[in-house]
Amino acid sequence: QARLVESGGGFVQAGDSLSLSCQGSGRAFGNLGMGWFRQAPGEEREFVAGISWIGLSTFYIDSVKGRFSISKDNAKNALYLEMNNLKPEETAVYYCAAGDNYYHCPSYVCREDSAYDIWGQGTLVTVSS
Repeated sequence: QARLVESGGGFVQAGDSLSLSCQGSGRAFGNLGMGWFRQAPGEEREFVAGISWIGLSTFYIDSVKGRFSISKDNAKNALYLEMNNLKPEETAVYYCAAGDNYYHCPSYVCREDSAYDIWGQGTLVTVSS
């Protein structure tokens, strides 16, 4: 069974940095587009960052641009998200996702959750004021 498992979440203070990892298993994820989403309590899940299958293209939402960095290591079947200068409003459960329905997306980086069909269970990031 194809699986994605996030790790690296935790409790940090505003301004701190945190790195998240997403480990794939059960199949190769190197040929899939991948992305990070987050969902705060009582809020809808939102796209945060995405990366094309080969890792040449990335896209970030404006609020995290310049602070977050998404990367992947296809040989290790892993996805990463480096988050710097975290803000309290970014407290959320962070999910990694993968999918092969990316050909229609700009530079093969999809921003809609419908483009992804394999999801991790999420890892909680709590940012205090």
